[in-house]
Amino acid sequence: MKAHDGIYIDGAWRPAAGQDVIEVVNPADEQVIGAVPAGTALDVDTAVRAARAALPGWAATPPAERAARLAALRDVLVARKDEIAETVTAELGSPLPFSQAVHAAVPIAVAGSYAELAASYVFEEKAGNSTVFLEPVGVVGAITPWNYPLHQVVAKVAPALAAGCTVVLKPAEDTPLVAQLFAEAVHEAGVPAGVFNLVTGLGPVAGQALAEHPGVDLVSFTGSTAVGRQIGAIAGAAIKKVALELGGKSANVILPSADLARAVNVGVANVMSNSGQTCSAWTRMLVHRDRYDEAVALAAAAAGKYADRIGPLVNGKQQQRVRGYIEQGVAEGARLVAGGPEAPRERGYWVSPTVFADVTPGMTIAQEEIFGPVLSILRYEDEEDALRIANGTVYGLAGAVWAAEEAEAVAFARRMETGQVDINGGRFNPLAPFGGYKQSGVGRELGAHGLAEYLQTKSLQF
Repeated sequence: MKAHDGIYIDGAWRPAAGQDVIEVVNPADEQVIGAVPAGTALDVDTAVRAARAALPGWAATPPAERAARLAALRDVLVARKDEIAETVTAELGSPLPFSQAVHAAVPIAVAGSYAELAASYVFEEKAGNSTVFLEPVGVVGAITPWNYPLHQVVAKVAPALAAGCTVVLKPAEDTPLVAQLFAEAVHEAGVPAGVFNLVTGLGPVAGQALAEHPGVDLVSFTGSTAVGRQIGAIAGAAIKKVALELGGKSANVILPSADLARAVNVGVANVMSNSGQTCSAWTRMLVHRDRYDEAVALAAAAAGKYADRIGPLVNGKQQQRVRGYIEQGVAEGARLVAGGPEAPRERGYWVSPTVFADVTPGMTIAQEEIFGPVLSILRYEDEEDALRIANGTVYGLAGAVWAAEEAEAVAFARRMETGQVDINGGRFNPLAPFGGYKQSGVGRELGAHGLAEYLQTKSLQF
């Protein structure tokens, strides 16, 4: 795979301060496919200084021109969509059709949505005898994960640029190649030098330096709740704004009136998507006791169809982590009805699609984010019991509700403590705000609410 041996700062590729590199491994076969610089705190400082120098000019750029640059970026991503998909497949292990349909197509849609929002957003309004201005928060430090390596980049960078902010991006070390491709696209789209900067590197080095840097005004992080706490503490000490999109343990609530077969099949597909490496995955399926056995049989059969459809996990550490959770589920008394901890292939970081029955709310696999193709099926007695179980974790990122009547599903969803709920299989909407309640995060991404995260408010009184 094509890989730059430098970092992208102030509109150009330049050597990193150190000599260390990060090897990029294809998780399907464990072959090294490239290497990128392991950026240092000095590299981060150089990038932040470039972003600060570019901030006044970009913030003063008319929104229509910022929108034009984002539209150009979208067009470049469209032209390179096949290369994007192939790159994500190589470094993440995602099957190529999924990379094409999701890893390439969704970021393109999100970039397009912000091109339109930048042109139409109201950055100034009247409030009595005051004029209220919405201004860019400043320099953004964006730290992105490996599971949706381009989508998460675009979901942070596009609204930041639309708002008039400048950005330093530190992508996940497992999937840095598509981030380099994105930097090429930004350059080709004519975004001014210094407005976007890329430093590849390790989280504890480059990521921490970016979060701590006094020249960064906002840190936008997507990843684990544990790391989110650390970033929140760093930002709190500096009274720095943060946006945190963290873990999830989302409930898929199938009410008694629902079309059980459809709800189960869509639910299993949701969990297996991206090999289970999705923070918003509906990893807990809640079924009424009278239909529980039928749902378990349907889920087991559905999971078996994904053995040859999903890719590996991103690395060996993640594979061992997920296998450990499966073993713990068995040890705590849950019943395996599909899959298991055994690796299905000799090479690569594979885990079988796994389904547990007889899961109780207090079990580890029902409380902690596994981040793999593992589904837990829980039974409930009545609607209040289902609500108690659905809300009974520290997370609140997403969820689903199924019922014969939409109004019934909506009434239940309104009582769920979670940021986003799909009703009867509702489709993904790039304009809908995405983010969590409780320990699933702070702030929102996507759409107008995502743009608002990168703005601060000033009022003038007359």
